[in-house]
Amino acid sequence: MPDQPIFYPVLNEDYAVRIARDWNVPASGVGFVTRFEVDAAFAARYPVRQAGGDTILELWVPAEELEEFNDHIVGTIEVVREFR
Repeated sequence: MPDQPIFYPVLNEDYAVRIARDWNVPASGVGFVTRFEVDAAFAARYPVRQAGGDTILELWVPAEELEEFNDHIVGTIEVVREFR
């Protein structure tokens, strides 16, 4: 999102589903859950942050580093859930 200074990839599919279904659908009419892998050595530069309960885990990637983060995605990005 262009107005966010940080990209927050979440590390738990259940949490991603809640974001897509409960936040994105009311805000924009649609929400997607995607799955992708990032090179582990590169991802290690971003500590895992607990954003709420024990399973609400995410990485905080500064927006200015997003292009480099994208370069370290391994394989394909899959859409695994869609909500409308």
